[in-house]
Amino acid sequence: MGKRRRFVITSLLLSLGFMGIQFLNDQNRFWAIGVLGLVTLAAFYWSLMGSMISKMSLLTLILPSIFTLGVGVFWFLLPANIFARIPVVIFYGLGIYVLCLTANIYSVAAVRTIALLRAARGVGFVLSLLTSFLVFDAILSIKTEMYVLLPFVLLISFLLYLQGYWSMSLKSEGSKDLFILAGISALLTMEVAACLYFWPVTVVVGSLFLTVTFYMLLGLGQAKIDGRLFASTVREHVVVGALVFIAMFLSTRWGG
Repeated sequence: MGKRRRFVITSLLLSLGFMGIQFLNDQNRFWAIGVLGLVTLAAFYWSLMGSMISKMSLLTLILPSIFTLGVGVFWFLLPANIFARIPVVIFYGLGIYVLCLTANIYSVAAVRTIALLRAARGVGFVLSLLTSFLVFDAILSIKTEMYVLLPFVLLISFLLYLQGYWSMSLKSEGSKDLFILAGISALLTMEVAACLYFWPVTVVVGSLFLTVTFYMLLGLGQAKIDGRLFASTVREHVVVGALVFIAMFLSTRWGG
């Protein structure tokens, strides 16, 4: 069976599974989303079978699984009507198909040169940002204690950073520097989340600022790995972060 057909089958099966979750009660839906995340992992492994020659290529499975979890939990926040949810299912199915194509390019590029790599990196970067927003929004929406919230932010951030940084190096062997860079970036993101815990911002604004933090660190880290960490690159990312911080500061309702 050709890869394209496997990608289509994966997208359709996961979309059907996603639709099936809505027929469960709230408690079972939560566990079903977790199971669907594991199914996503297995489905992508099957779809990319033959392409993932190196062990590090398994990192391509991270983003699709977290994407499923992010969209799945976001599903809880939507109004319970078909007009709000059908577009999300369509978006999810298309997102899974695009992730299949992107992950396949990464896996192939890890062993030989491929012309579509630059475009795949751009798409992967955008999908990483979107996934991070959905996951951060889900985590902050729980409104739980700090000792529960921060480990989740640390773990999810580390996995997303690790996959995002590897997509720039595409080395077949694990690199200590890669894990250290992902760990430091995840730790900084967690510290920002800790500050937001005491900041009277809405869930959406807090999620947006965490996503901008993710954008800054992922972008700068990828530029460093690619050998393109110029002063102009740093300035562009810092300016974006500063503007969003000012907007968040001004939109915050202080005192009461």
